Amino acid sequence: MALYPKYEFDLVVIGGGSGGLACAKDAVSHGAKVAVLDFVKPTPTLGTKWGIGGTCVNVGCIPKKLMHQAALLGEGIHEAIAYGWVIENPKKIKPDWSKLVQSVQNHVKSVNWVTRVDLRDKKVEYINALGVFKDAHTVIAKMKNGTDRELTAKYIVIAVGGRPRYPSCPGAVEYGITSDDIFSLEKEPGKTLIVGAGYIGLECAGFLKGLGYNTTVMIRSVILRGFDQQMANIVGEAMAERNVRFLKTTQPLSVEKQKDGKLLVKYINTETNVEGTDTFDTVLFAVGRKGLTEDLNLEAAGVETKKDKIPVNEAEQTNIPNIFAVGDIIYGKPELTPVAIHAGRLLSRRLFSNSTKLMDYENVATTVFSPLEYSSVGMSEENAIAKYGEDNVEVYHGYYKPTEFFVPQKSVRYCYLKAVSERSGSQKVLGLHYIGPVAGEVMQGFAAAMKAGLTMEMLLNTVGIHPTTAEEFTRLAITKRSGLDPTPATCCS
Repeated sequence: MALYPKYEFDLVVIGGGSGGLACAKDAVSHGAKVAVLDFVKPTPTLGTKWGIGGTCVNVGCIPKKLMHQAALLGEGIHEAIAYGWVIENPKKIKPDWSKLVQSVQNHVKSVNWVTRVDLRDKKVEYINALGVFKDAHTVIAKMKNGTDRELTAKYIVIAVGGRPRYPSCPGAVEYGITSDDIFSLEKEPGKTLIVGAGYIGLECAGFLKGLGYNTTVMIRSVILRGFDQQMANIVGEAMAERNVRFLKTTQPLSVEKQKDGKLLVKYINTETNVEGTDTFDTVLFAVGRKGLTEDLNLEAAGVETKKDKIPVNEAEQTNIPNIFAVGDIIYGKPELTPVAIHAGRLLSRRLFSNSTKLMDYENVATTVFSPLEYSSVGMSEENAIAKYGEDNVEVYHGYYKPTEFFVPQKSVRYCYLKAVSERSGSQKVLGLHYIGPVAGEVMQGFAAAMKAGLTMEMLLNTVGIHPTTAEEFTRLAITKRSGLDPTPATCCS
């Protein structure tokens, strides 16, 4: 029975991704009657679609991390030889793309199944249909059989997330794919062009190259826009060392399918105006994402949008008091799965459990799963300087040598970290940045420390765990301002 008898449901969630599901399941635990609508529009080129769970489970974090791990394992097999493992013919070691995709998809489908069962057990009504607004309290579910079902609710949460954009150049939609397709691609990608150098583009380029495929990244302007640019450039240099090819300040002009099935890409360098061409087996576009607001008929409910996203206040409330939004659909907030989950749960507790706790979007840690991973929390160096002034910011930095890199003689050239802090007093830490092995695992604990008000005094008075790479943060002694060489002489210096 609904808490608000005037309506069929207390809460209707439009979107079956991480944020929406977290909100829905938490609301049920507080006695609310809840329905979740979930619908996936097939991709334009290959018609790829998937089950419940949203981007992260199906075409994002989870399959990405599995393919990243597959690439690391391939690298590890060759490193094992230096550690004494006998591998009779290392040159014959290669991945089976079909088996990898099958293994990844089997795991994804198992998560889809567990999610469906969990919703059923928690008495959340799952409706596999497109949700469209009729008014501020009514959603029409467009069912697969062509019929409509009308649902009324006291509260409605929009959690539809986003999908990849395509550029406007001819042939992009007809012949290109996106990250929505790559993790279930039936044929091996072969020689691949990735258009876009954000985290999705670099991650895809990293695992494809690690799996042995010729990989090129086309960069319109900068690598990893929005991230600390010194760190971003180091990530790019580390990938170039692994023979990922970069076409800088370059944009595609067209994609044409040849008689042999290969894709001819025409492009232009925007600095020199020189045009070029190359052929690829696969062209993957990673040029940004758009919010899925266009099919919701938001005008009927009066919900305002901004650049295909939905503006909300500090309580995730839209301009319509009973309609809320969480996750990637929100304008100007981090597009990260844990952010959506936490925001969804907190929203549910405010609606149904008398909570007043708001989501804190500051100091959210994130990781780019490039071959040599990059993780950060807090402010970039350039943003800190812009806000506080160069004279008021101190940057501690250093290169380091992971112990596990020594025996196989792996390059340590790009293993680097830095702490951005206030210059005065106990030097409150404003941002931490790390490039190296298992970056996300390293940064998670430091993110909690940042929430607790970490200072450089605290950090440098912390005893590190030796030998680890995480301990390097506790040994940062050289500032950029000093001009001293941040390269260590030994692993323990």
